[in-house]
Amino acid sequence: MAKPKLDKEEKEILEAFEAGEFKSIMTPARKKAVQAAAEETLKKDKRINIRISGRDLVALQRRAAKEGVPYQTLVSSILHKYVSGNLQDKMADK
Repeated sequence: MAKPKLDKEEKEILEAFEAGEFKSIMTPARKKAVQAAAEETLKKDKRINIRISGRDLVALQRRAAKEGVPYQTLVSSILHKYVSGNLQDKMADK
């Protein structure tokens, strides 16, 4: 995979990060909660098969490529966010 091209500001941020200039302000309790959530999110113990339009699949694959993740991971993330209440259907709220 090719390295993304960084602009001047992004390069400065990366250099500062690699030099150890950033320090986490995350508390141990928050870190533990985030780790537990990540582990639960990444635990994939069920498989599903769905049919979607080719157009939607291509759009998902393009979006996933922009994000740098496999499209199945993107779909799983979207579903997780929706069922956990962190992603809402605008049309359902009308």
